[in-house]
Amino acid sequence: MSQLPVVPHWIDGALRPGNSGRTAPVFDPALGIETKQVAIADATEINAAIAAAKAAFPDWRDQSLAKRQQVMFAFRELLNARKGELAEIITSEHGKVLSDALGEITRGQEVVEFACGLNQMLKGEYSENASTGVDVYSTRQPLGVVGIISPFNFPAMVPMWFFPVAIAAGNTVVLKPSEKDPSAAIWLAELLTEAGLPDGVFNVLNGDKVAVDGLLEHPDVQAISFVGSTPIAQYVYETGARNGKRVQALGGAKNHMLVLPDADLDLVADSAINAGFGSAGERCMAISVVVAVEPVADPLIEKIVERMGTLITGDGRRNCDMGPLVTKVHRDKVASYIDIAIADGATVVVDGRDGTFDGAADGFWLGPTLVDNVSTSSKVYTEEIFGPVLSIVRVKSYEEGVELINNGAFGNGTAIFTNDGGAARRFQNEIEVGMIGINVPIPVPVAYYSFGGWKNSLFGDTKAHGAEGVHFYTRGKAITSRWLDPSHGGINLGFPQN
Repeated sequence: MSQLPVVPHWIDGALRPGNSGRTAPVFDPALGIETKQVAIADATEINAAIAAAKAAFPDWRDQSLAKRQQVMFAFRELLNARKGELAEIITSEHGKVLSDALGEITRGQEVVEFACGLNQMLKGEYSENASTGVDVYSTRQPLGVVGIISPFNFPAMVPMWFFPVAIAAGNTVVLKPSEKDPSAAIWLAELLTEAGLPDGVFNVLNGDKVAVDGLLEHPDVQAISFVGSTPIAQYVYETGARNGKRVQALGGAKNHMLVLPDADLDLVADSAINAGFGSAGERCMAISVVVAVEPVADPLIEKIVERMGTLITGDGRRNCDMGPLVTKVHRDKVASYIDIAIADGATVVVDGRDGTFDGAADGFWLGPTLVDNVSTSSKVYTEEIFGPVLSIVRVKSYEEGVELINNGAFGNGTAIFTNDGGAARRFQNEIEVGMIGINVPIPVPVAYYSFGGWKNSLFGDTKAHGAEGVHFYTRGKAITSRWLDPSHGGINLGFPQN
């Protein structure tokens, strides 16, 4: 067997092969085979990446706002013209279908476009005679070297939620992507260089916990942004804060969708399909629990099952609706929850293990799965599954549903489906979750609105990146809404257009 290619690091404007001797496998999930390896950084490479960012900071900090803006505009144009290349890379390493990959890039591009106009937010303030004869000026200045630790499920979008703002504000960046799908980060680094970004301003450090700890503990790194599971988010927050860094760490979720009896069940069923099975459920914003206020559960399940029967799971390059899971280990873990559901007395309405798949026999397949009568004490309910498993929990009233959602450990996103404007307004005021959808299943706001959960879904400083005083996240709720959409006949597993 010929030697597999190795994904290198990107340090100081150039590809840098790994010198540690350690690598990790990179799979094509639809084929079920290892297609690449990725270099795993050691202390030498960690220090080199941070040193390159530190050395580049003074000159980049002193560049005019116009110069930074020009680079962002050039990057935006290149990204828009060539995003098909990036989508193919994402599909080949993550497994999501090409339409999902393009949707991911589009949502990341929204933040790039936001950063193109960041100059307005970087302005300081002036107060005349704040005290007698005393005028007060405030300025916003970049922090320095900032670190980004991103997850496997959005290898392009999540980094793009951070680095455009950080760079436009005058900071330099070290990105540590997931070792499961690292190539998108290298592609972005090359594109930024083509757009005119100076060497060292953006670096990619491939690795594992050693690289993560290197960023968290290094004295030259001023801030950290992280997206991943709740236990790791808490570790990142505590370790980074202990080392004097600003940290924003987004953790896991268990997002609920409350369905009232007056809801349009066709809209609800379409939304449950899109939000539950898009990107094979590997989304922190996936709807994993439908809270059905009786007597709506049975007719709703019938409509969901009908739509599930039309979905094709297979190779994302074959125009399928849903792709494989990212690794065999993750696929087996997600599938194990189906056995847990059965053992805990739930009813498996559709078992994704029994499906037929349009792809190689060794692909990491698990079809859409629907489980009814899930107990709130079962791990199927209490744990983030991060796969295409949709649970139905039946409740007797709106009040019982709200109490159920508020008692959860997570507070990332939730939604209510109803035609009652009073109930929708009440839900917004009573629910203890950071992002709320009204007849919208995934209430992810665009760049310039608050994104971030409450409770165990978000740890840390609301100002971890960007310039002093530029907020990424706030405690306020982000609310998106659409009342009734009469054109909900089709099934789209991509991102909803909020």
